[in-house]
Amino acid sequence: MTDENEKKPAADSRQDRLKSALRENLKRRKVQARERAASTDPSQNEDASLDEGIAGKTFDKAGD
Repeated sequence: MTDENEKKPAADSRQDRLKSALRENLKRRKVQARERAASTDPSQNEDASLDEGIAGKTFDKAGD
């Protein structure tokens, strides 16, 4: 019976470590998801809109 009592604190500390690690992992994943969502936002990608405006136009030698 004394062995069971000695294992409980070790199990509790393990549980605490796992909880902490899972919490940190969740925070990291949320940050990554926010960054991914921000980078795929079309308003953030201004290069694509500039390319679309130029793609179909032809210019003469005067630049008009």
